[in-house]
Amino acid sequence: MRRKIILLFLLISTLAACSMDKNEVKDSPLYEGLDLTIGVVGKIPDVRERNIVFKSIDLNDIRKGNLSSKYDAIFIMKEQLIEAARAPYANIYKNSGIPFFFIESKKSHVPFVEAEIEYEAFEDTDSGEYASGYYEIGDSGKSFGYGLYNDTVNEVNILDVFSRIFMTIEQVNMKN
Repeated sequence: MRRKIILLFLLISTLAACSMDKNEVKDSPLYEGLDLTIGVVGKIPDVRERNIVFKSIDLNDIRKGNLSSKYDAIFIMKEQLIEAARAPYANIYKNSGIPFFFIESKKSHVPFVEAEIEYEAFEDTDSGEYASGYYEIGDSGKSFGYGLYNDTVNEVNILDVFSRIFMTIEQVNMKN
C-alpha cells in the first residue's frame, strides 16, 4: 500500500511539473468569435478552434483574384514563403481587401509587399515573430506581428498565436 502511495505521489508531482512549464503560455484565450474561412497556401495548420474553416489553395488561386468574396484571410505557410514573395504577388497582397499572414517568416511582411525586395536577400528581423501579417485598404497599410511566448516553439504557444491571429481577422472584418 505504501508503495502505491509513493508511486501516486511521484505521478502527481511529475504531472504538476509538466503543467508548470515556464516556456508555455498560460490561459491562452480561445477564439470564439464569428466563423472564419481562411485560404491556406501550404499545409493546413492544426488549431483549437471549431469555428474556423480552412480551404487549401495555391498561389495560382491568389493570382486569379476575387479573394475577398471567398475568404476572410489568407495564410501563407513556411514551405511556400519564398515563392509567395515573388514580385507579381506584392500588388495582390496590397489590393485584395483581406489580410495575409506569413507563417514562420523570419523576415516580416516587407519582402511580400515590396515587389523590388527579394525574400532571400532580405535580412531576418530577429523580432522573434512566429507569424507576420499585412492588410491594406485604400492608401493605408497595417502590419501585424505575433510572437511565441518566451520565444519558445511548442504546440501550446503555436496554438495561442493562431487564436490571436483569428481575433485580428475578426477585428479587420468588423471595420469593413
